[in-house]
Amino acid sequence: MSWAEHHRETERLTEAAETALREGQTNAAEDLFSQASDSERLAFEALTPEKARTRGISAVGIVALAYKARNFTAAQELAYRFLGKESLPPFAVSQLRNLVQTIWTEEAIAAAGLKFSKDDILVAVRGGQVMTGGAPLDLILRKVEEVRAMFYRTVEMLMNVPLRVRGAPKYEIQHLFRPWLIQAPTGSYQFAVRLESPPQMELGLGTRYVPAVDEVTRKFIDIVSSAASDPGQALAVAVPDEGYRKTFLKLARNLAPTGKSFSELEIKSAIRPQLDGVIFAPPARKAIDETIKKSAPPAAPDSGEDVTFTGILRAVHLDQDWLEVTVNDPDERHIRVDNAGEAIDDVVGPMVNREVKVNTRLLPTGKFMFEDIETIE
Repeated sequence: MSWAEHHRETERLTEAAETALREGQTNAAEDLFSQASDSERLAFEALTPEKARTRGISAVGIVALAYKARNFTAAQELAYRFLGKESLPPFAVSQLRNLVQTIWTEEAIAAAGLKFSKDDILVAVRGGQVMTGGAPLDLILRKVEEVRAMFYRTVEMLMNVPLRVRGAPKYEIQHLFRPWLIQAPTGSYQFAVRLESPPQMELGLGTRYVPAVDEVTRKFIDIVSSAASDPGQALAVAVPDEGYRKTFLKLARNLAPTGKSFSELEIKSAIRPQLDGVIFAPPARKAIDETIKKSAPPAAPDSGEDVTFTGILRAVHLDQDWLEVTVNDPDERHIRVDNAGEAIDDVVGPMVNREVKVNTRLLPTGKFMFEDIETIE
């Protein structure tokens, strides 16, 4: 058989494996991925040395398919063979090294006996100050925290927990689903998030419904996809509760770029690459912002004038209903904004000591009343 015939068989087996995975047939999927890896090895052996790029793509595919089959020993042996004995193009060498690192992570997880969701959520940040494999630390830490907040909100919504306005999630919920950062494949700057779940008997949640980790991951993707593509109608279907919907809108707006520090954030499933990634770009942020404004209650005729200003968020005291922003126009001054109790802790918390835009109503008394707040990248 020729390379093309073997490769078509690889594609057929891979598609069947991904279908089995979507249907929850994990063992069958792993067996099919293993067969696909073997098929692609035959395809690789049919290639002549002049087909350097095709050989590189095929070599990476062989190792990746063995990895998806969770045959980590075979995947490593194949990777070392390709790296040591085969003359492959630089892109393939780089990707194979990254796959080896990913396999090491999976082996460590297996050895530790930790239970995780089957699906990784890949978060990629691109453009602006971001380069391949590197990005400003404060930017990435902020995105990690924002993704974490959205995961916990997804858990709380599925568990029918009343909307949390103050503080962190309950300890039991944080213990129930712990987001982990996992080694991600190469490409721009990206990280992978996977949920850990402890044994059921360790929980102290009584008879409350506890969703499976994979249900949380699927719902998370559903919510971010709706927020990015259709924050009005689609998100209302994904999140019927108005309070949760408004919170997800504000968290999604924080995720999306303004175009200043980076230009795009993509969220996608690691084991379902055939699904389109969710793209947050400046137009998506604008659409989310407009949806938030439309959902705001109309201001009373005598409630003062609209005033928007930018500055550094210096203090937040939501229990006492105010926050403070330092502005320079041109002299430094501190503006206290009252009526901030409607703000959500995990929306506003990451903004402290960062540049923000605040929408307020200026009363005849000179008080600024809170309307909305968002980060400026």
